[in-house]
Amino acid sequence: MRIGMIGLGKMGGNMVTRLLQGGHEVVGYDLFPANVQAAADRGALPAHTLEELIAQLPQPRAVWVMVPSGKATEDTVMALAALMSKGDTIIDGGNSNYKDSQRRSVTLAGMGLHFVDVGTSGGIWGLKEGYAMMIGGDAGAVGALSPIFETLAPTPGTGWGRMGPSGSGHYVKMVHNGIEYGMMQAYAEGFEMLHAKKDFSLDLGNIAELWRHGSVVRSWLLDLTADAMKGDAEFNDLSDYVADSGEGRWTVLDSLELGVPAPVITLSVQMRLRSQQEVSYAGKMLSAMRRAFGGHAVKKIDEAAKTTTVQEVQPHTAPEEALSTDAPAIPTSEEARQLGETGKDRVKGE
Repeated sequence: MRIGMIGLGKMGGNMVTRLLQGGHEVVGYDLFPANVQAAADRGALPAHTLEELIAQLPQPRAVWVMVPSGKATEDTVMALAALMSKGDTIIDGGNSNYKDSQRRSVTLAGMGLHFVDVGTSGGIWGLKEGYAMMIGGDAGAVGALSPIFETLAPTPGTGWGRMGPSGSGHYVKMVHNGIEYGMMQAYAEGFEMLHAKKDFSLDLGNIAELWRHGSVVRSWLLDLTADAMKGDAEFNDLSDYVADSGEGRWTVLDSLELGVPAPVITLSVQMRLRSQQEVSYAGKMLSAMRRAFGGHAVKKIDEAAKTTTVQEVQPHTAPEEALSTDAPAIPTSEEARQLGETGKDRVKGE
């Protein structure tokens, strides 16, 4: 099957490679010519404009959009739709808000186009392990794309499926990421307790490895954690800053709309926001109040912590590279993009 792919970064670039390995033909386009060339070097057909991409696809066309959510996706989908013909399909495999996907589906249907939203999980390991895909859209349109999903998935019959109508794929992926936040936070808190119990001299790397086998808390996240601990279980060269993506926040907001309690997920999002503050105003105020009413000692800051941002793992790079932070620092102008949708500079106290 021949398909177009727009966005050849970490996820999109690796997905192109997996599709090519599965015998499909891919026409690739990206705003960065280097990404287009990298995909072409692996056998993709290059396109340097949307018009070039469309011209190389047989009707009915299928184009997968893998760009950041929000304005980038909106602009790309609408520009693409203007060039396509009735019966063509646009696939959004990024982390779009499900409400945006519902709206886009209605808009494109009015133009005679199919819209399929695919919540895609697997990260940089998807090239090697396969991707989990939660799919929303018309059943016929989804069925026509099954050869693509079968190749991208871990196996042809596992790891992918139609969730329901348009928006449902991104909704399920949103909740998936909320659960991911909660799981990560629970692991982090548990290991912090083990780390703090100094009188036992616990080997955290050994504990993580032990839990991987037979334990009820074993998971792929724990597998990756155990691998990361083999280098430096103290994580001495890492900051405690953790970026947050839109899906975690959206999950919390939707839980409020539904009236469904989600305290673990909510708190995990709040903890990420706290990690982005070098010094919190609230914490400084608490310190000031304790001194004011009780005369307690307080700590003062002599010099703010100095941090750098390590470059993200690049497309087509071995996923094991994510287990190491020995990479060059990136320019400040690139930090926001590489940290994620809502990752921001640390807030310094005033």
